[in-house]
Amino acid sequence: MTRAEAMALIGRYYAAFNAGDAAGMLDCVAEDVEHRVNEGGIRRGRAKFAEFCSHMGVSYREELKDMVIFASDDGARGAAEFVVHGEYLQTDPGLPEAKGQRYILPAGGFFELRDGKIARVTTFYNLNDWIAQVSA
Repeated sequence: MTRAEAMALIGRYYAAFNAGDAAGMLDCVAEDVEHRVNEGGIRRGRAKFAEFCSHMGVSYREELKDMVIFASDDGARGAAEFVVHGEYLQTDPGLPEAKGQRYILPAGGFFELRDGKIARVTTFYNLNDWIAQVSA
């Protein structure tokens, strides 16, 4: 995979995210995708990733803005930096109560790419910042 192909794949993944298109996101990931989310466990496989996408679609409405995508020369690794503009819709267990709070949160993602698909995605954001925003 070239750098341009890697950047295009990451771009398609996040465009699907912004469109609320879980099927489009799933189309970008490998069958054995490893999903590492900030402050959470590791989900392995498309089925677990699909469950996560479904949950997120119910609990949060988010749009990623100011996206900057990077990729290694060989297209095997990539990253993206962005700002999450969101609304907390349904309470997540162990987190503050959802009341439609809005938040703006810098975040990023790191990728391993293989055979034209995303093999690993790791997402980072400041959970304490998010909690402070939705608790205010």
